[in-house]
Amino acid sequence: MLLVIGTVRLPPDKLEQARPAMGRMVVASRAEPGCLAYSYAQDVLDAGLIRVTEVWNDRAALDAHFAAPHLVDWRASWPSLGIGERNLVLYEAGDPKPT
Repeated sequence: MLLVIGTVRLPPDKLEQARPAMGRMVVASRAEPGCLAYSYAQDVLDAGLIRVTEVWNDRAALDAHFAAPHLVDWRASWPSLGIGERNLVLYEAGDPKPT
C-alpha cells in the first residue's frame, strides 16, 4: 500500500475558484482502479493550505493515476489558480491494522 501525504498552497482568495477543479480531481481519482482513498482538506488555521491524502493499492495504480487525463487537467489549472507550492511525500505502508 502506498500513501501520498502532503500539502498544496494557493492564495486564499482563489479557493472558491479552485473548489470545482479540486472536486473534479477528487471524484475522478476516487474512481480509479487501485485508489483506496483520496481527499483534499482545507487547513483550519491556514486558509490557503490544502492538505492532501491519497492511499493506493500499489505502484502500478499510482503510475496510472499520474498519467490520467484528470491529473493532466488539474496540473494545467495550477497557474490560473496560483498554485505554486506543493509538498507531497510518498510512503510505503504495510497492511492496515486496527488500533
